[in-house]
Amino acid sequence: MADKKTTKAEMKKTELSLPEQLAEKRRELIEAKRGHSAGELQNPRALGKIRKDIARLMTEINAKKKGNE
Repeated sequence: MADKKTTKAEMKKTELSLPEQLAEKRRELIEAKRGHSAGELQNPRALGKIRKDIARLMTEINAKKKGNE
C-alpha cells in the first residue's frame, strides 16, 4: 500500500492552530473577492469553497469551546 504524500498546504494546516488557520482563510477570501471583482479569478466557485472552509473552522473552534466549558 502506497503512503499518502502530504502536500505543503496540508503540512501548513497541521502546523497552524485553528484561529491561525481561520485568519489565513479570511485573508484568502479577501484576496479571492478582490480578484473576482477585477476579473482575474479563474474559478468563481473558489469563493464558495473558501466560505465553506471558514464555516468548518468556525464549527471546530466553537465545538472545542463548548467542550472546555
